[in-house]
Amino acid sequence: MKLKFVCSLAAMAVLVAAAGRAQTGKASPALPASPGSAPDPPSVPAAGVRIGTINIQSAILYSNEGQRDFEQMKKKFEPKQNELKGQTDEIDQLKKQLNTQGGTMNDDARATLQRQIDQKQKTLERGQQDFQDEVSNQENEIAQRILQKMGPVVTKYAQDNGFQLILDTSNGWPQGPVLWQSSGRDTIDITKQVVDIYNTQSGVAAPPAGRAPTTGSRSPVGGAPRTGTTRPSGTAPGTTQPQPK
Repeated sequence: MKLKFVCSLAAMAVLVAAAGRAQTGKASPALPASPGSAPDPPSVPAAGVRIGTINIQSAILYSNEGQRDFEQMKKKFEPKQNELKGQTDEIDQLKKQLNTQGGTMNDDARATLQRQIDQKQKTLERGQQDFQDEVSNQENEIAQRILQKMGPVVTKYAQDNGFQLILDTSNGWPQGPVLWQSSGRDTIDITKQVVDIYNTQSGVAAPPAGRAPTTGSRSPVGGAPRTGTTRPSGTAPGTTQPQPK
């Protein structure tokens, strides 16, 4: 799920970097370049600079609080989801009737049935759009609430463990800030550590064993029945978010 709350941790990364500089003293202000001077070459991180990564989307979804709140949200939207499914089934039955009996109907009866299908189709699509908008808003409210509390945990963990920069890997380039990332031993992902610390601080009990989050690349309510409309949040039903390492 492309949740709007995952707007990358660029701002948080700046805070972490600034905090790291504060511990070693303020950097000297850069002198203005003289006219006609060549531009400075790209800066290269100094030796010993520690950079970490976090999948903030997974951290939110797999926190105990996230799993609890998204599960509650799923249950809240089930009645509306079932209602939309019922409307979809009704339209499918009418279409089937038109296909199988349309040849034996007179023109007026066939036109009446077609208008009925079209009207129900439009009603369903409006209902689906409203449903998806409400789901998206609820998702973002939950995620923003958790992120506001999880942000300081990330910053403190980075400071305590000598990181100068933390990058969010929730989304690939160009939606996310990370263009390329090594998969070797130098890659330090702190997602699990942050989730463990956050769970302890939140005091929210772990969900029952064997129940994995139903959010991630799909809606927490499983996705509404669709009739060719596009989900506004860009989700892809049927996929799941990988669990943090």
